[in-house]
Amino acid sequence: MKRPTTTAVAAPPAPAAAVDPAAPQSGRSRASRASRASREGAVPRPRADAVRNRERILAAAREAFVEFGSAAPLDEVARRAGIGNATLYRHFPDRDTLVHHVVLFTTERVTASAEASLAEEPDAFAALCRFTHTAADERIGALCPMLADGFDRDHPELLASSTALAAAVETLLAAGQEAGLVRPDIGAGDLMVALSQLSRPLPGTACFDTDTFAHRHLQLFLDGLRAPARSELPGSSATLEDLTLKSM
Repeated sequence: MKRPTTTAVAAPPAPAAAVDPAAPQSGRSRASRASRASREGAVPRPRADAVRNRERILAAAREAFVEFGSAAPLDEVARRAGIGNATLYRHFPDRDTLVHHVVLFTTERVTASAEASLAEEPDAFAALCRFTHTAADERIGALCPMLADGFDRDHPELLASSTALAAAVETLLAAGQEAGLVRPDIGAGDLMVALSQLSRPLPGTACFDTDTFAHRHLQLFLDGLRAPARSELPGSSATLEDLTLKSM
């Protein structure tokens, strides 16, 4: 998979001359100011509808990739997002760029969920349960098939996002273990592998209410994480770094 292109951030514009807000502004003067701002390196703020379209595309692409894999038709992504193909390609010019940003979008949302769960729940085990179910709803299980051969795992944006996710999940798990609520013989890697496996729909099935089954099975798994442990686990606990090293 080719490396998604990135755009350099422009230098901040020089201070503009004061303009009387009460003075009438012609269309030509507005266009002139926009052209001058462009020449001076100003970065225009995205319109609200453009931001909404982008988020709809990413959410729709994530759902399509869950169902069809990363080779899902882009026409189907546009249809699910409720936009035209031209709008999709304005935001994401090719499939590689779209896949890159779906992985980034999902990873960042799951990281935010881990941080919010720990900050807002009454105890660390409740936070762990909330995070796990929310991460399943974010379709994090769909990321694994997308990280296939050719995917640029070493892109700086993705490395930074993965590091933030690992830190958030490890902090969440450590809080539960330090409070004596979570068994001590598991690591963040164990949690994320189980989460990915239990929340991923079986390919090629027509099973209804898969989300309901996923949450039932995740809760069974979570109950098995409570301390004190009732059995000894084979092998050793896994960190997210262990998973990365083993997949390379």
